[in-house]
Amino acid sequence: MTAKIRLYVDHPLGEGQSLALTREQAHYLFGVMRLNVGDGVLVFNGQDGEWRTDVAIANKRNGVLVCQQQTAPQRNPPDLWLIFAPIKKARTDFIVEKAAEMGAARIMPVQTQYTNSERIRQDRLQAHAVEAAEQCGGTFVPEVTDLTKLGTLLDTWPEDRQLMFCDETEAGSATRLAGATPGPWAILIGPEGGFSEAERTRLAALPQSHVISLGPRILRADTAVVAALTLWQMALGDWQ
Repeated sequence: MTAKIRLYVDHPLGEGQSLALTREQAHYLFGVMRLNVGDGVLVFNGQDGEWRTDVAIANKRNGVLVCQQQTAPQRNPPDLWLIFAPIKKARTDFIVEKAAEMGAARIMPVQTQYTNSERIRQDRLQAHAVEAAEQCGGTFVPEVTDLTKLGTLLDTWPEDRQLMFCDETEAGSATRLAGATPGPWAILIGPEGGFSEAERTRLAALPQSHVISLGPRILRADTAVVAALTLWQMALGDWQ
C-alpha cells in the first residue's frame, strides 16, 4: 500500500530505526486515520530527508513505526528570514503557513510601534509551520521565534545579512532587487498601520537595507508576505 500520510517526528531517521510515537501522533494515526500494523507512513525530521515507515505497533495511546527506506533527500531552503508584525490570529496563522511552504528558513514575529498584537502563542505558530511542511511535502521545518521588539532585533543585526525592507510608502516605485547578491537575507513586512517615521528612517539607513516596492498597490500584510517571498525567491532564491 502506498503511504499517503506524512508526519513530522523529533527522532533520528535511518534504515531499521524504530520510532516511538507520542500519544497525540498515535491517536491521529490509529484513532483518526484508522491505520493498522503493516500500513505505511511517510516521516521526516527536518534533517534526514523523508522516509517510508511501516507501522509495527498500533495503539491509540502509543505506537511504533519502523523506517524502511528513504523516499526523498533532505531539501533545505535558502538562508532567508521572514520578519513580520503579527496581525489578527487567523491571518497570522496564514502568514506562518505560507512562509513555511514558500521556503523561509526562519520566521520571526516582531513588535513595531503600530503592531496591534502584543503577544503571540509561539508554540501554536510552530505547530502551524510543522503542519504546513507535512502537507506540502517539505522536509524542512522553519523555526518560529518568540515575539521580539523590532528595535531590539535591529540593535544586533548581523553584518552579513541583507534586508529586504518592504515599505508601503514605496508603492508604485520600481522594484529595486536588481544587482542584489545572494547570501543570508531577511524580508521585513510591517503591520497594518505601516511603519512609524522613526522606524522607516532607521531601516532605510541600515547599511544592509534594500528598500523595496511590492508593486503599484498597497497590500494587506498577509498578501504582502506572499508577494515578497515570491519576488525574493525568483530573484535570489531557489526558484530561479
